[in-house]
Amino acid sequence: MPIVDREKHKPMRRPLIVGVMGGATADAQRLRVAYRLGALIAAQGWVLLNGGRDSGIMDASAHGAAEAGGWTVGVLPDADATHASPHIRIPICTGMGSARNVINVLSSDIVVACAGGAGTLSEIALALKHGKRVITLGFEAEPVVRLLGPDIALTAAESPEAVIRLIQAHYKEK
Repeated sequence: MPIVDREKHKPMRRPLIVGVMGGATADAQRLRVAYRLGALIAAQGWVLLNGGRDSGIMDASAHGAAEAGGWTVGVLPDADATHASPHIRIPICTGMGSARNVINVLSSDIVVACAGGAGTLSEIALALKHGKRVITLGFEAEPVVRLLGPDIALTAAESPEAVIRLIQAHYKEK
């Protein structure tokens, strides 16, 4: 849906919102990958949306996007922003705990699932249930494909650069 620039009276397209989901704990290599992914998302002019916390994949991806000059949105489980990543420009405080995963997914145009646990798995399931395309990066997708079948909108990527290429290809088709 176009946004209208009231100054010029021309419709403006809103940027793509890329949901980056992943665990609150991750090793140094996975944090570097998440940081790189965030930076590449920002370089495309896309908005990075994640769980907003100051740890793990959430903090690392927001850090990469923020340092690259991008917009970051954090959908927090808490009623305040006390535990928000300092790299989140727009904190959304829900007070909903894990139920905020639905907001994460439904507010994203496409979901990238990085290394994580049950919370990330729930976001993958919610995204697929709601017809969102999911790209995994460092999250083993094969069990999900075995469970749900090969026709689901889930693709695995080997690198942050591959994630960007997959997103570009998906939206070129649309």
